[in-house]
Amino acid sequence: MIPREVFEQTLLGFFEPVRAYLEDPSVSEVMINGPFEVWIERAGRLHRTEARFASHEALLAAIRNLAQYVGRTVDEERPILEARLPDGSRVEAILPPASPDGPSVAIRRFFRETLTIDRLIAFGSLTEDAAQLLRALVGCKQNILVAGGTGSGKTSLLNVLSSFVDDGERIVVIEDSRELQLQKPHVVQLEARPPDARGRGAVTIRDLFKATLRMRPDRIVVGEIRGGEALDLVQAMTSGHGGCLSTVHASYPIDAMSRLETMALMSDVGLPLHALRAQVGSAVDIIVQTARLQDGSRCVTHVTEVVGYHPERGYELVDLFVRTIRGRDARGRVISSFRPTGRLPRCVEQAQALGFELPASMVEAATR
Repeated sequence: MIPREVFEQTLLGFFEPVRAYLEDPSVSEVMINGPFEVWIERAGRLHRTEARFASHEALLAAIRNLAQYVGRTVDEERPILEARLPDGSRVEAILPPASPDGPSVAIRRFFRETLTIDRLIAFGSLTEDAAQLLRALVGCKQNILVAGGTGSGKTSLLNVLSSFVDDGERIVVIEDSRELQLQKPHVVQLEARPPDARGRGAVTIRDLFKATLRMRPDRIVVGEIRGGEALDLVQAMTSGHGGCLSTVHASYPIDAMSRLETMALMSDVGLPLHALRAQVGSAVDIIVQTARLQDGSRCVTHVTEVVGYHPERGYELVDLFVRTIRGRDARGRVISSFRPTGRLPRCVEQAQALGFELPASMVEAATR
């Protein structure tokens, strides 16, 4: 049997044309559009590079070697590969015929340096007051969805939110492909597995979720909601498992609720729509919306409370913090402010009882 260290070095040898970018801490994504076209993302901006693979066969060999490394199959019948490199970087590869112009690969870099709330504040992603509010909301075991588009920083923010969890709590993390880096003493990491070449051995997010409920979790963290597991999460949130954290692809807080509803409908449980909407409206407490602005910067744009669902008015949301775009500076960077709206969360008394103080700016805005 080949030693793991040798296998890892061999694998990286196949990706030698882009290895410099995989080791560059300023690069957040490497995009390979066929063997002769490689792009990278730095500080939210895309740049075309001079990197090239020798041929289509060389790129295919790299992808197949990666599939072997993670124990998965990729070929013409199964042309999509979800995997990760030895350092944890996430890889999505698509082969012909699904990618007619040649193999396409996107590598989301894995950063060993943990992002902290202080760094997010320094970057301008959110303010100290908003961070103080989020700390209180996590401490009160509010069910929180982090919503945003691709590359908007959802996973990074989820990591930061998890840092607010008390060290005495048991956290069970469920992911399709391991990305989260929870810096807590009691964490159980679970990872889904696709079927083998004969269609056997699949372990889905839903399978893991059902098993998790019997593992005495204090917190359940789902890396990303993609399908029918949304209903399992909603039911867990409404049946005593408070403090759940997850991410969802959505452009605005109201879209996050609609997406969650749609994905819950993808389950094999036939709930009446009005009953499902009532459950979704009751399950989610807070939506933290992220976005990537026009200058490439990533930030939090809304902290929104879900009040519930009304049969006539739909989902009722209340913004607690909102980002306002004010223009651009001389360097083209977006100028914005992130301020409280004057509304207080419903858990304010609970937060104070547990020793969490809401930001003074929120209280002042509410008083005004």
